[in-house]
Amino acid sequence: MLNITQLLAEEFSLNPCQIKSTLELFAEGATIPFIARYRKERTGSLDEVQLRDISERFTYLTELEARKAVILEVIASQDKLTDLLKTKITACLQKTELEDLYLPYKPKRRTRATIAREKGLESLAEFIKALNQPNAQPASLDNEAEKYLSQEKGVKTVEDALKGASDILAEDVSEKAKLRAYLRDYLMQNGLFASRIKEDDHPEGSTKFEMYRNFQARVKDIASHNLLAIFRGETEKVLQVELSFDEDAVLAYLESEEIRTKDRTVRNFYQGMLKDAFNRLIKTSLISEVRGAKKLDADIESIKTFESNLRELLLSAPAGMKPTLAVDPGFRTGCKVTALDETGKFLDYQAIFPHTGAGQRLQAASILKTLIEKHNIELIAIGNGTASRETDEFVGEVLKTMERQPIKVMVNESGASIYSASDVAREEFPNLDLTVRGAISIGRRLQDPLAELVKIDPKSIGVGQYQHDVDQKLLKKNLDETVESCVNYVGVDLNTASKELLTFVSGMTLTVAKNVVTYRDEHGAFKNRRQLLKVPKLGPKAFEQAAGFLRIRGGNNPLDNTAVHPESYKVVEAIAFDLNVPLTDITKVGDRLQSMNLKKYVTDTVGEPTLRDIISELEKPGRDPRAEFKYATFKAGVTEITDLTPGMELEGIVTNVANFGAFVDVGVHQDGLVHISQLADRFVSDPKEIVKVGQVVKVRVMEVNEKLKRISLSMRSADGATNGQSSPTQRQTPSKPSTLNDLKTKFNRK
Repeated sequence: MLNITQLLAEEFSLNPCQIKSTLELFAEGATIPFIARYRKERTGSLDEVQLRDISERFTYLTELEARKAVILEVIASQDKLTDLLKTKITACLQKTELEDLYLPYKPKRRTRATIAREKGLESLAEFIKALNQPNAQPASLDNEAEKYLSQEKGVKTVEDALKGASDILAEDVSEKAKLRAYLRDYLMQNGLFASRIKEDDHPEGSTKFEMYRNFQARVKDIASHNLLAIFRGETEKVLQVELSFDEDAVLAYLESEEIRTKDRTVRNFYQGMLKDAFNRLIKTSLISEVRGAKKLDADIESIKTFESNLRELLLSAPAGMKPTLAVDPGFRTGCKVTALDETGKFLDYQAIFPHTGAGQRLQAASILKTLIEKHNIELIAIGNGTASRETDEFVGEVLKTMERQPIKVMVNESGASIYSASDVAREEFPNLDLTVRGAISIGRRLQDPLAELVKIDPKSIGVGQYQHDVDQKLLKKNLDETVESCVNYVGVDLNTASKELLTFVSGMTLTVAKNVVTYRDEHGAFKNRRQLLKVPKLGPKAFEQAAGFLRIRGGNNPLDNTAVHPESYKVVEAIAFDLNVPLTDITKVGDRLQSMNLKKYVTDTVGEPTLRDIISELEKPGRDPRAEFKYATFKAGVTEITDLTPGMELEGIVTNVANFGAFVDVGVHQDGLVHISQLADRFVSDPKEIVKVGQVVKVRVMEVNEKLKRISLSMRSADGATNGQSSPTQRQTPSKPSTLNDLKTKFNRK
């Protein structure tokens, strides 16, 4: 069997010791964020991306080995396991190759070949196979077939006998691993996806799939979003999708591989048999396999985009934990206004009606002023849904009459309604209306996007691409990993975090997270990390995994508000002693820390990589690694799509990034599309190179289609300059996209 450790070391170009240690840590139950942050000495400083790749490939290979064992046992039980076959199976590194080798021995339903064998025609098939040799003596197929005629067995004519022999040979050909591998690759390289719409059922201009009315793309070149679109159209019975290729070339290949004789009669027989084998037994299954493989490729690309967008959204810069007024806009039903304190705690609620008459508008202004003054509001979050721009202008008018003016920000409210009706929201605010819960969520998103968005299913946040068409199990797995990565990257305030946020902390389960919140409610704020060990079901292992990612502000130990793990506190104490400063002041002498000789503090468990992390953390304790908060200012007087005109320059916020471009909110209730060709004054292969979700950008209106509610935007400049576009803020995050690139490689090995 395979030496998986050695194989992984070769595939990832790593030392076998790194792989061995990593697999041991996985077996011990260590999480990837914990290993990446606190076990650098054991892994050779592997990052999250590498660790996830190793984990996924290890899982794939262990599943492959388990499958090999089953297959070898089945073939051995049939007394058909030769040394050569065993060697081939043992050496397999791809699931597809393994299943091809197993196909001839796989128990199958009753086929035409099975029936032919039951009629005693296998010997006739072997006779014909013997004639298919360069030096075989000519013989009459009809004369040989006559020997197998039997009324009792249902072989009534020579044609019946030859047909049965052909069925046996056709099945044998269809199960040859070499042929299937070649033809699968041929379809991948030379196939063509084509879609069309039936004119009678769907007249021109009547569907959302118009661009696919007469669409063609090579299988190997088709863009993932195009493939997912035509498959969706096929599912909705709007499009007919075909995978076409040169069948004559395929048959010519089969003949060149399988026909060895020059005897015309045998050649004709084999040509007919091969055509039947391909059309009846190979073609449909291989087309299905190729479609499935390309669909998986497209799924992975789509999920990668979703994952990248989600990461950017979760790591959006927080406006800060400040007193906040949150407004969920509305026309007839009014605006729901909630006040939150600096911890996100709900304080007050009022409904105002600024859009239903002058009298109501004056009353709404009075209520708004009162709430701002009463709660010392510093931030105002306005949802970007219905009536958002009108409400934004109204709030702006009110603020102009006040001495102290809070910062006013438009907040993307995607998913807020999902949260407001969820079990999480009902448990948190059992006595509040759905709309009030939604407003609270909008306000908290401004204060701290990560802490609030983890309460919502990522698929409801609106940053995906064909998210309902992709593999849902794979999507959930990777989105959960993204949330986990982001939460542990930022760190969590132990005394304010919700159980939903705590659930994503390394080593935490939902039960433990609930117990942490219950303990906090019953005993008050945590004073130090060691108190966690008093929480029911939070044992030493969970403490080891979680402690470093949990922060305690104003606690007994200043190190509890850093990413320094408790297991390294003694090292920090030694550093403080050598610097002759109290431990409480260790975070105030950053300039002196840089001159420390780290080698002096190296132990069996704490090496220089960890020591460098400790010094970096002590220099900026409690820092938030997310970018500086910025917000867009929408153009005054532009509130509806009808206000847009070509050439107009606007400021907007990127709400979603797809493979074909980026969607930007310019404040008119309908996002505009910046096609990939309009993202920059240079060629762009990947929109994520230019824009990120949440980024503030400047755009120019190119075209407006009011009927279809489509807005075309450009970030290119008229004179070829950069149009003032800056690269998105860079973060030293444990980037996830390349994980899916390698996941794609993993699945391609199937």
